[in-house]
Amino acid sequence: MSESADVKLTTAGFDARCWQNYVDYFKCINARGEDFAPCKQFYRAYHSLCPNEWIEKWDTQREEGTNPSNFEV
Repeated sequence: MSESADVKLTTAGFDARCWQNYVDYFKCINARGEDFAPCKQFYRAYHSLCPNEWIEKWDTQREEGTNPSNFEV
């Protein structure tokens, strides 16, 4: 496998983990509440994996109801 292919696969996995942790956090707090400690693992994960610009964009979309994800369990 070429180096550029390795980078693309790594980046794709990073993006997917970032997004999934973001979605899982909001599903968790919607189901269990913000004080439910296990939800914090998703929060910490997406804040460490996702660029701030992405989080800000997704937060705005979520607040406006335009984010394409389903945040309900």
